[in-house]
Amino acid sequence: MKVVLAYSGGLDTSIILRWLQKTYDAEVITFTADLGQREEVEPARAKALEMGVPEEHIHIEDLREEFVRDFVYPMFRANTIYEGEYLLGTSIARPLIAKRLVELAAAHDADAISHGATGKGNDQVRFELGAYALSPDIRIIAPWREWDLGSRESLMRYAAEHDIPIEMKRGKKSPFSMDANLLHISYEGGPLEDPFTEPPAEMWRWSVSPEMAPDEATYLDLTYERGDIVAVDGVAMTPAEVLTHLNDVGGANGVGRLDIVENRFVGMKSRGAYETPGGSIMLRAHRAIESITLDREVAHLKDSFMPKYAELIYNGFWWSPEREMLQVAIDHSQQHVNGVVRLRLYKGNIEVVGRKSDDSLFDELIATFEDDAGAYDQADAEGFIKLNALRLRTLASKRSRDGSDDG
Repeated sequence: MKVVLAYSGGLDTSIILRWLQKTYDAEVITFTADLGQREEVEPARAKALEMGVPEEHIHIEDLREEFVRDFVYPMFRANTIYEGEYLLGTSIARPLIAKRLVELAAAHDADAISHGATGKGNDQVRFELGAYALSPDIRIIAPWREWDLGSRESLMRYAAEHDIPIEMKRGKKSPFSMDANLLHISYEGGPLEDPFTEPPAEMWRWSVSPEMAPDEATYLDLTYERGDIVAVDGVAMTPAEVLTHLNDVGGANGVGRLDIVENRFVGMKSRGAYETPGGSIMLRAHRAIESITLDREVAHLKDSFMPKYAELIYNGFWWSPEREMLQVAIDHSQQHVNGVVRLRLYKGNIEVVGRKSDDSLFDELIATFEDDAGAYDQADAEGFIKLNALRLRTLASKRSRDGSDDG
């Protein structure tokens, strides 16, 4: 039996690797994705080799550009946030991982894929919905739903009993469960399990506190083409380069921290803390460039799509026909979303201080408070208001008559 495993090289997935070998007598193919998590991924190769995986069955791939270009950018064209706050940093990475697991399973003629997501979280749903959408007959092995290794102690005992190398690092281990990619880093567990406990200052890794940010503001000019950032301060950049740069600049200015309680798809509430400096900048800037380039009704209709679109991504339906349908409409709306947005970053704040576009619908001659030289006849507003008030006046008159009859 051949199994493609989403493998980080850490303790949990190394235990899963050995468990697959022992329980299923499986020939394991490992897949490790570099999504910009700021950690070395190459050590996973040495760990897999040590675990008996042959070199030709070890796949370590740099997916940063594909991740931002094909997943993050399309999502930000919709100004996507879940439950009013969350920028979906973990959620949007899962469909790409699912896609590569399925592709590698086909390339190796594997019998199944496997992942290390637990039976309590959203990620099991995201991985598996994605896999089934792309390969309907795929077999999926989810060890956390099968084995009886429910505690850290039992995992450590299994590792010792089955010759799984454990790195003994010096220093205090982080109490948080963390997940990172180019879009964000998330923190769960530990003291965050009490929603009234403030995240400790030492937890944050990507950003300085707003109090410690520079006393001088940082300005950014972001250039847009068809809804995507293509240059920063006049320097052309690839999608991954844009997000990397904005993370660095935003983090240095204390931008992008978030502490929320969210509703998981599996039914429970979960408290998490997030750092999304680049994504926070992208969201603010994209809304700014749309404000001058989108027609009012297109903008409002597009905004009405967003909560459903965000829910689809959060719940694991990236590869669904309804998400693809919404994406076509969203992308169509971006044809003229071109121009430059100027931002001011200062101690955790993102201010839009300028926007310009050759496709701008903003007409200074009409919008001015000064003499508009006849571009707009203010007297026309009276008829506009009376027509819109007709139903309100009719209703008020009816209620007034009904009330007098009661007297």
